[in-house]
Amino acid sequence: MKSPEKIERSLDANLRPNSWDEYIGQTTIKQNLHILINAAENRAQVAEHILFYGPPGLGKTTLAHLIANETGRAMKITSGPAIEKVGDLASILTNIQPGDIVFIDEIHRLNKMIEEVLYPAMESGVLDIIIGKGPSARTLQLELPPFTLIAATTRPSLISSPLRSRFSGGTFKLEFYDDAEMTEIVRRSAKRLNIIIDNEALGMIARRSRKTPRTANYFLKRVRDYAQIKEIEHIDVMTVESALDMIGVDTLGLSPSDRLLLKTLVEKFNGGPVGVKTLSAATGEEEDTIEEVIEPYLIQTGLLEKTPRGRCATEKAYDHLGVAYLGK
Repeated sequence: MKSPEKIERSLDANLRPNSWDEYIGQTTIKQNLHILINAAENRAQVAEHILFYGPPGLGKTTLAHLIANETGRAMKITSGPAIEKVGDLASILTNIQPGDIVFIDEIHRLNKMIEEVLYPAMESGVLDIIIGKGPSARTLQLELPPFTLIAATTRPSLISSPLRSRFSGGTFKLEFYDDAEMTEIVRRSAKRLNIIIDNEALGMIARRSRKTPRTANYFLKRVRDYAQIKEIEHIDVMTVESALDMIGVDTLGLSPSDRLLLKTLVEKFNGGPVGVKTLSAATGEEEDTIEEVIEPYLIQTGLLEKTPRGRCATEKAYDHLGVAYLGK
């Protein structure tokens, strides 16, 4: 019997698009990837190395899986934190077959020593391993089969310039999705989950999903759970409203953490400006969580501004919280 964790992972995998036609949005990136991949195949070569960046949940990993599916290549999956030693990287690269794809998530978390081993592997297809220490140390050079490295990051500024420059296939920024794209994503996921839901309810989930497919799928599954327990066969707007209220998601898609940050800015610091360290201390959220998870959507929706002096709540944020805006 599968564990609950495995069932949830297989469910998420089932919602992942399996072809370019199923992948909604990011049109420019898809067009560029289509040309890159097909041109390489026409030359009987592997595609050049690719870097995806953008906020969490926008489809970076999904694009890597699609490239593997469309090219029929095997993909080895790892992450920056998982590669702790040079030997970890060597183990991955020495076990790939010609044409394989190596996917490294959170590549910005690789340490500098491993980066330096990765440079020649990406550029020249060789792996330099130092054996021994001191005067007796020697370098063993292993030739690697042709491969494509696909990397993903939410913090491109933390990737060193030498590493960034070696993604010769291109560096692609994933953008937030618009309401129409989000609605189609929710519709597609509902169909795969065999959920009966009306168009208005689909639109409500889409509008509250922070312009992010991962969030939309999470909300859809929670709405499904609520409807199942309440024995509701056809999901409507009232069902969605009740389910999202239970998990603390408001009309703009803000979570309790989002609202806490805005309320802290407004009530404790008169709307800002406030530095991220101070906000972290005042809200109990980690700095990385604020910068990578909370802020991007608040900025996108016009509730938060980042200035050289710190974060500021906008007039729209005051309106959403129901607090009088006195101006700056």
